[in-house]
Amino acid sequence: MIEDIKKDAKSRMRKTMDSLKQELTKLRTGRAHPSLLDHVHVDYYGADVPISQVAKISASDPRTLAITPWEKPMVPKIEKALMASDLGLTPSTSGDIIRLPLPPLSEERRRELVRVLRHEGENARVAVRNIRRDANSNYKDWHKEKEISEDELRQLEDEMQKLTDRAVTHIDEMVEVKEKELMTV
Repeated sequence: MIEDIKKDAKSRMRKTMDSLKQELTKLRTGRAHPSLLDHVHVDYYGADVPISQVAKISASDPRTLAITPWEKPMVPKIEKALMASDLGLTPSTSGDIIRLPLPPLSEERRRELVRVLRHEGENARVAVRNIRRDANSNYKDWHKEKEISEDELRQLEDEMQKLTDRAVTHIDEMVEVKEKELMTV
């Protein structure tokens, strides 16, 4: 039972860090990378699918993404999805290739992205702390029901705190690396 709670907490913390990692890939650093479009979905015959499933995405140069749809009729649908996305980028089409130029980031935009980055990091830290709180709550319930002793309760809470500290440290490192990447011109 105790091991189940530990495994569950570790799993949930890992998922939180994976979610943060995915959010961090959405923050563009001024370089064109196909993962910038991971969250963009296109209407494909009535179903919403990721853009990577209907087109080949490549970085033609450091500031331009080239999107080549597998089917010619998908060009306008992909353009529409790109315009509707939260990227704030304008695609240009030449034939069946869609080019997505990324403007250089201004200092003000970099600072704004760092603010968003720190907010995402704080949300992840809060989520990890909530996981710790849930586990400790279960431990305390067991202590009230006399299933574990006071010493065991303290030991389990200490273990959960160490697990939380490791997760928060990892989150801080991820945020710091991305912040350096964002502020590099």
